[in-house]
Amino acid sequence: MQNAKLAYTVEEASKSTGIGKNTLRNLIEWKKIPVIKVGRKFLIKKDVLENFLSKNEGRDLRIRNDVEAIK
Repeated sequence: MQNAKLAYTVEEASKSTGIGKNTLRNLIEWKKIPVIKVGRKFLIKKDVLENFLSKNEGRDLRIRNDVEAIK
């Protein structure tokens, strides 16, 4: 039995959500999604990602001021 992941890299989060990698990187840079930094890699916790998607349903994630940040 395979254990479920607790956190995703930007690439994995992009594949699982359909949000582009560049958009995810922008959201991280804009401090809209909290991350764990491991070296040069960013990890996004699964529950944070789910919360972010619920909170920003119907918003344009490419527009900085339209996105609600997760604390």
